[in-house]
Amino acid sequence: MPHSPDEKKRAISRLRRIKGQAEALERAVEAGVDCSALLQQIAALRGAANGLMAEVLESHLRETFDLARGDGRRGGEEAGFEPEAELDGIIRMLRTYLK
Repeated sequence: MPHSPDEKKRAISRLRRIKGQAEALERAVEAGVDCSALLQQIAALRGAANGLMAEVLESHLRETFDLARGDGRRGGEEAGFEPEAELDGIIRMLRTYLK
């Protein structure tokens, strides 16, 4: 769940775009639009939903890592663990799979 005002604003904006895409898709189905156009709209809708999922997941992971650091459970930083680098790697991987 996005917590900061900026994160909430971005999430709401994405949700409104997704809602608009879903409504456009519904109108296209009702109008009997060609399947290739429908598939293109569905792919765009899926991409938008995946983008929202990635943002929410990133926010959650960053919050989780921040809480872990605040609790003194740094995950063995002495042994070469770098939370920010680890987090960036996880986020890159997840964004790849969420496309």
